[in-house]
Amino acid sequence: MMEVEIGRGKKARRAYGFDDIAIVPSRRTRDPDDVDISWTLGPYRFELPLLGAALDGVVNPTTAGVIGKLGGLAVMNLEGIQTRYEDADAILERISTYSKDIATRELQDIYQEPIQPELIAQRIKEIKAQGVVAAASLTPQKVKRYYEVALEAGLDILVIQGTVVSAEHVSKDESRPPLNLKEFIRELDVPVVVGGCATYPAGLHLMRTGAAGVLVGVGPGAICTTRGVLGLGVPQATAIADVAAARSQHMLETGDYVRVIADGGMRNGGDIAKAIACGADAVMLGSALARAYEAPGRGFNWGMATFHPTLPRGTRVSTRQNGSLEEILTGPAHENDGTFNLMGALRTSMATCGYRDIAEFNRAELLVAPALQTEGKHLQRDQGVGMGARGGAQTVGVTD
Repeated sequence: MMEVEIGRGKKARRAYGFDDIAIVPSRRTRDPDDVDISWTLGPYRFELPLLGAALDGVVNPTTAGVIGKLGGLAVMNLEGIQTRYEDADAILERISTYSKDIATRELQDIYQEPIQPELIAQRIKEIKAQGVVAAASLTPQKVKRYYEVALEAGLDILVIQGTVVSAEHVSKDESRPPLNLKEFIRELDVPVVVGGCATYPAGLHLMRTGAAGVLVGVGPGAICTTRGVLGLGVPQATAIADVAAARSQHMLETGDYVRVIADGGMRNGGDIAKAIACGADAVMLGSALARAYEAPGRGFNWGMATFHPTLPRGTRVSTRQNGSLEEILTGPAHENDGTFNLMGALRTSMATCGYRDIAEFNRAELLVAPALQTEGKHLQRDQGVGMGARGGAQTVGVTD
């Protein structure tokens, strides 16, 4: 990739986000009903290439059941409100009442409550009771402490997730030996998804741990402030393409195909289609689902690092509740801004370009097209409708 000169002593690669690129139609079109958007993760097959993000404002046992029955997979945060408080709904209701001036400080206080292992088991059993695949997340710092109780309760898929997760963590503190992901993951009998990462070498190293899937995304989400607080991140289109290339290299080395999951930065159906076209097998959505009527956040969403006791790297955002999970994911849509029937939009995008399945769509032609969002759209922009209705986009969240 071409490098640009930042100054005499520093060069950098050019990276691209979803707004910078466009999917190019091919010579063929296809009936949307003939398009297969299903995917597999370990032994499990899902009709929708969709994961609900492990956020307290998005996934609780109830929404995990709804998303699972619609064909997706919801990931519950095992270090969140659901496992710290017996009456989680009362705490979530309280969070929804805070003004933005005090929200971060109050969240820090709420998350001081210790995690209760018995609640971990209880919540997983509540998900399993609905007849869906149970997936849940733990951070690398706490996964060894809590994973056994989760597996004993029937957890089907384990997600090891942090803002940045590396296969090699270096520490001089001998009292806290770093987690050896390669040893840990290979000892488990369930599929493990690990991330986030945003580069070819980081993705390749995580794949070599034996993970079934890798989350791609550092700082793109609507609730994340990592890019402002720490100054790091990679725009999603480039990050996904780089990690997808690592997937190909890993498959050449081992014969194992590791799923690439785009995590964050997707506001509408077009962004989801671009994520798949860049090489993702599935997408993880947070704020797009937090606006659902059923979402536990009651119109709010916040991240795992929002409540960090010394250096918060996220914020609580408001999302306009304007549809059900079913309408958001599979329709019908009654808005024209691409924020409803997200999976239908993906299917139609693939059909319009003539692709039969996700693996084919990974090979779609792309263009660098910064004019894509604005070209010829002056009336929509001036009137605040369609692609100019930024309020609609903000219900899903914008990249930070």
